[in-house]
Amino acid sequence: MITIDLAPRSANHSLSTYGLSRFLNRARLAVGLCGQVDVLLTGDATLRQLNRTFRAKNKPTDVLSFPAPSEFAKKHAGDLAISLETAARQATTYGHPLRDEIKVLILHGLLHLSGEDHETDNGEMATREATLRRELRLPTTLIERTAFASAKKSSSRLSSQPTNKARIISKQRSAKTKRGSK
Repeated sequence: MITIDLAPRSANHSLSTYGLSRFLNRARLAVGLCGQVDVLLTGDATLRQLNRTFRAKNKPTDVLSFPAPSEFAKKHAGDLAISLETAARQATTYGHPLRDEIKVLILHGLLHLSGEDHETDNGEMATREATLRRELRLPTTLIERTAFASAKKSSSRLSSQPTNKARIISKQRSAKTKRGSK
């Protein structure tokens, strides 16, 4: 079941709970979760509070996963909480509709509910998420975007530093200028 908390003032959307619920069920089956999943679409303030309470991180995030205890998992796999505000910013950044961003976040959260954890595995969740993303016809996944952003940041740091060859040429020019001015 999808619940949209319209309290966030900045949540200007035209989301279909029916369409998102259909996607949730398709993705849940693709991930291999038997039990139902409830999704709360809310704002940054709620995600910050949940993140602080359950993960000791005092900041909003895009998606949080709350797996059900194993004795309930066949009937209820767990719950997801998604920030509409963060999802809207990310959708704008990556150039796709809010609806698609929420689907990306639902898939990511479902993988966490199934026991996957990209923070501790050796890329297994990223590989599975990429495969399911293609199967479910979604834009790039969270892990892919994070990996790309990290690689881009590293390459921009490297390209902003002069290479050895550039430093040598610069030193040679300096030496010539000094000799010519004597």
